[in-house]
Amino acid sequence: MNSPLLQRALTGVAALALLALTPQTALAEDTDFVPTPADTPVERAAADRQALEDKLEATRVPTGPLTFGAEPLAAARSAAEGAAADASCAISTDEATALALAPVWPEVSAGSSLAPSPMTLSRYDNQSGLYDPAGRDGLFFNPGVGLWQMDSAGLGTDNTAGEAIDSVWVSDFVVPYIVNKYCNALNGGSAAPAARATAWADWNACRDGDCDTMYWRAFNNGIGADPSVNRYGGAEPRTCSYEGASYDCLFVDVASAQGADWWTAPGSGRSPVPHPFYVLRAGGDEVRVWLAQDSGHGVDVTVDRPFGGNARDALTWTDGRGLCDTTAGRGDC
Repeated sequence: MNSPLLQRALTGVAALALLALTPQTALAEDTDFVPTPADTPVERAAADRQALEDKLEATRVPTGPLTFGAEPLAAARSAAEGAAADASCAISTDEATALALAPVWPEVSAGSSLAPSPMTLSRYDNQSGLYDPAGRDGLFFNPGVGLWQMDSAGLGTDNTAGEAIDSVWVSDFVVPYIVNKYCNALNGGSAAPAARATAWADWNACRDGDCDTMYWRAFNNGIGADPSVNRYGGAEPRTCSYEGASYDCLFVDVASAQGADWWTAPGSGRSPVPHPFYVLRAGGDEVRVWLAQDSGHGVDVTVDRPFGGNARDALTWTDGRGLCDTTAGRGDC
């Protein structure tokens, strides 16, 4: 996992062990093969190899100036300034910013020249445990979310989709994490290129050196700010009443995605494109709610994921339990 240039043709159990630790795990060979924990190691390893190949094929970033949402860029730079000041090695704010943002373009751009969208939902997951057990369309729990694709199988296990989408929250989490890994590697004797690779080891898109390319592009040429992409990438902060209590929540409608929105097309990957949903933190759970009026399925549907649980095998789906969007006055009010 810590090698910057892993071979794309991973084999056998080694592939399974490696991918289980990374945010972009995907266990599907094609749209007709949906593996479960009961599948044989050989079947799962074959599916892992194909998913990794698909992911790596989507890492291309167009040449030309790099752009980032204005508010997300400000959030990342603010986090980088703090991380650089607290770092255990010599690193400037510009270096820390480029280091932290380098994985974002290969992870979520998929060839688009537009600014990465903070609302980006994973497109390479097809595990059966992520689907509505009743098989209704558009009810799908995307496990990887946001600019850094925070995944419940990895770095995103203790946050909600709403927090992963919030470029301020996620920058404050991810930027110091990347800078600390880089400095620890340097302090342990690694040369700078190897230390950068170690810092990016959690992202599959960095495996073939794409993130080092993006680092130098960002550091040498700078990053343009796109004012049309805001802090939440088109998602809308709301206040929700859920099970008798009030919560901050986020309304996520892919039709409102700002920036690179290639992932909102149904044919853009294995994962279904979800209907609009709400997400909130309730106690020890991430909660996502599809209102009947948004999904068209005639009943509110709620899915709970306990923090620390991998969504692929930890979800609980419940019909008839909705919420009230008290900001917009809609839902179960």
